[in-house]
Amino acid sequence: MPYYVYAVRPFAQLEQLAEHAAFKDASAQAKALRAQQPPDDRASIRVMFAATALEAEDLLLQVREPRPAGEE
Repeated sequence: MPYYVYAVRPFAQLEQLAEHAAFKDASAQAKALRAQQPPDDRASIRVMFAATALEAEDLLLQVREPRPAGEE
């Protein structure tokens, strides 16, 4: 399964920036993009592992509940 790099903006606006076969490449690109972001850009650069771009977008839009305090 590929790794997708996305820009996640407010109001659940997703922009697919890249697709990589290896995590190392996806992570390196995400770090480079974060370093180049202007301070006023509110986008979050995320890497998502999924079978398809549609599944990656679905995973990015899911609301995750915080883990209970004290649990690891």
